[in-house]
Amino acid sequence: MIKLVVSNQRGGVGKTTTATTLARCFADLGKRVLLIDTDSQGSVSAVLGLKPEFSLYDFLISGIAFKMCIVDAHPRIDVLCSDRRTMEAEDVITSRMGREMTFEQAFGPHDQEYDCVIIDVAPSLTLFQTCAMMYTRQLLIPAAMDSLSAAGAASNFQAVDTINRMFKVSPPICTIGILPVIVDRRLQMTDTVLEALEGLATRESVPLLPVVRTDTQVVKAGRVKKFLADFDPKSKALEDYFKVAQVLLAGSKEIADVKVIEQPA
Repeated sequence: MIKLVVSNQRGGVGKTTTATTLARCFADLGKRVLLIDTDSQGSVSAVLGLKPEFSLYDFLISGIAFKMCIVDAHPRIDVLCSDRRTMEAEDVITSRMGREMTFEQAFGPHDQEYDCVIIDVAPSLTLFQTCAMMYTRQLLIPAAMDSLSAAGAASNFQAVDTINRMFKVSPPICTIGILPVIVDRRLQMTDTVLEALEGLATRESVPLLPVVRTDTQVVKAGRVKKFLADFDPKSKALEDYFKVAQVLLAGSKEIADVKVIEQPA
């Protein structure tokens, strides 16, 4: 089973696109996926055009049943959406004992129904991001091709180290990969940022995953509130995300050795 948090301490780096597109890629590979949004901006529901009756707040605070709170976004993808009340939920949970284990206690009884759990978090180290990392113990860091995005990726490693030490986490939270996204080889900045990310990956002993190329179809799919796979099955970004999904499913540190199968039509 794959459980991971998609995080970068910088906004606008393709976190939600990465979370939703990987969820769909896993689903197209036959996996049952739970996608959880913990950002109060509700980006997942906005991008996919979901209209949930209940949200993360209702599940965690109001005691509404899990099955009532999830939205069927695809035959193999359930989504637990977020809204502006997510910040209120964090405020309530902050006062509780063992608050960092909230997600483990809340989602643990339900995650056996899924092959993959993906959590999209806010671009800052909030309580819910800590809860998410304590629950999944795995982090995926997307990084766009700008220096602030690379700095945000580095900040994630510092946050993980702090949490592991503070709570003596065992097994420890680990980063399963840095994912370069919105990659345009024509731009000079791209080589500079990729070099910085390669250095970061080497220092932290984590894989640098296959790059995801820039693609205008991603923005267009968001405008019409569709999965990229539904909007343009031949999208080059989708092709790249599909390869990344296979790498993650393989669980291999040797990225170059992963055999990539053909993308489903």
